[in-house]
Order: sequence, then structure tokens, then C-alpha cells
Amino acid sequence: MGTILERKRRNGSTGYHAQIAVQRDGVSHRETKTFDRRPAAAAWIAKREHELSQPGALAASKVEDPTLGEAIDRYTADSRRALGRTKVQVLRAIKTYDIAALPCSAVTSAEVVTFARELSVGRMPQTVGNYMAHLSAVFAIARPAWGYPLDPSQMDAAHKVAKRLGLTSASTMRDRRPTMAELDQLMTHFGEVRVRRPSALPMQRVIAFALFSTRRQEEITRIAWADLDEASSRVLVRDMKNPGQKVGNDVWCELPPEALRIALAMPRTHPSIFPYTTDAISAAFTRACALLGIEDLHFHDLRHEGVSRLFEMGRTVPLAASVSGHRSWQSLQRYTHVRAAGDKYAGWKWLAAVTAPMPAPVTYI
Repeated sequence: MGTILERKRRNGSTGYHAQIAVQRDGVSHRETKTFDRRPAAAAWIAKREHELSQPGALAASKVEDPTLGEAIDRYTADSRRALGRTKVQVLRAIKTYDIAALPCSAVTSAEVVTFARELSVGRMPQTVGNYMAHLSAVFAIARPAWGYPLDPSQMDAAHKVAKRLGLTSASTMRDRRPTMAELDQLMTHFGEVRVRRPSALPMQRVIAFALFSTRRQEEITRIAWADLDEASSRVLVRDMKNPGQKVGNDVWCELPPEALRIALAMPRTHPSIFPYTTDAISAAFTRACALLGIEDLHFHDLRHEGVSRLFEMGRTVPLAASVSGHRSWQSLQRYTHVRAAGDKYAGWKWLAAVTAPMPAPVTYI
């Protein structure tokens, strides 16, 4: 006998959960599916109950059909390649939505589009697209790897619909670069913070290293002294972000002279050169920008500034890639319009401060 449960979604709309429970000859079967309209839910119940009344249909329905949430759990558990932190967080978040409670066989393109609509409340289309991309990975392997009735074609169809409806879009390319005046504000601020509180993060050094090395925030915090090749002025960047692969993608990158001097000025009291967390760096940078009235500046924009500087200094695409670590030179084509105008950081007044030997932290016994 089928039942319909009315539930409020996160976005304020109403969903109708149709459920059927059939038991015959010792075999029991349950299914559930969500609809936007009650008549559609009632029609599905009538259709499925008729289909399951046919000879052999109930036995065939006993093929393993876990929920989408359970498929996500198996995906994260079975992956021999360690998943990135962002992917794990996104998949965990997806499990909190109604779609995760559906059996794999009930996850249609309509269900995925409804999920995309729910995600779009308070999120940019680019973010919704990232969620969909991570969920697609589960669809891609669930059937061939485990025999789960999760249909990749339903996800493909949902992608097309979500894009046409404007629910998803490709990531926009940021072109924000910090001005010299903004960098001066930040360096002055963080210098004053260190004077008042010597135990505070040495953000002046972190910012300068990010700029001159073009390294991402997470990459900076992972660099160990053992990964630094001082003689060749290069560093092994572990788990470098790259489309299709991150974990295990270790790349040797050239360190410009300024970046090498900043690294060598750090105390060797910890295996990592910059033994700080990305959360702490991000929070400090965001707070400082808000306090100083610097709008729409992200820590990652320092990498864009650093790569732009290389082209302003006359570096070619291959030479710039040797520093930035870009595997595909195509990714650097956006910088080819930058004119060679010399190095505006030559004689930068803050360079002496960030390359002076940094005292080791005091340990009290």
C-alpha cells in the first residue's frame, strides 16, 4: 500500500515523498521517490504497484539498491586515491539533502535538478556546479564497480538542464590583483600585530612568500625543509592542485631568489617551513582586509599577482610555468597579454624585513 508524505524543503518549497511497501511470498520490497506535486506522486505509486504485481518483478527488484548516501559512503571508503579535502566536505554536505535518502534506482535527472535548485539558494552557480561535478564521480563508478542502479545518463541530463536554467555555470576567472598600496597596508598592519603580539602568525613573511613563489595557501603549509633544494633554488610542491589529480601530484618548482631568501630566514624548529594551518592564515588575511577596508581581495589573488609579475619581468610561458607549476601551458595563456614592464618589486621596502632571520619561538618550561 502506498503512502505520500508532505515535507518542506530547505528552499521553502514542498516535496511529496511517495512510498510503497509490497510483501508477497516472503519477499518484501520498499521504494520511495520525491515529487513536486501530489498527483504525480500518486500516479507513480499506482504505476509501481502495478509493475511489481507482474510475475517475477518482485524478485528482480531485490537487486542491491542502496541509498545515494550509502553509495557516497562506499565511494569515499573504496577510493584508493586519497580524496581532496574539498571533495570530502562537499560529499558530506550532499548527504544532508533529501536526495541522499533516495534509493539509487530512484535518482533521476529530475531529482538531481531539484537538488541543484535547493543548492542554488544562497550559492553562486559556480559553487552549485562544483557540487554537481563531485557528485558525478559517484555516478560514474557506482554501476560498473558495485552494480548499483545509479544511472550516469541521468546525471548527464541533469547537468544540461541545470546549465540551461542558470543553476550552474563554469567558474569565472578572477583578475583581481593587490595594488602596491594595499600590500603596504597589509604589511604595515601585520608588522604592528607582531610587535604587539610576537606569538602571532608571521603573516608578512607568508604573504611575501606567496607572492614571490606563486604558491597556493595549502601548498605553502605543506612545504617541509626536506622538500627544499637550496642549491638548485627549487622546492618539491606536494599534492599540487591539478584537474583530475591532486593527491600524489608532487612537482618540483623553481623558487625565485626572493622566495628562497624568505624560506631560508624561517627558523628550523619544525619539519615544515611554514608550520601554520590554512584556516589560521585565511582568517588572519580576511580579518585584516575587512579592518583595512580592502575589498574583494583573496589570499589566492597573491598567486595571480606573482604569476603576472613573472610575465612583467619578461618571462616566457615555459619559464613562468617552471615557477608556477602549471602542467598545461594553455592555462597561462591568460597572462600573455601582460606587457614586459620590469619588476615593480625591485627594491620593495618590505623585502628586508621578511628576509631577515626570524627568531625561533620561545619555549617556556
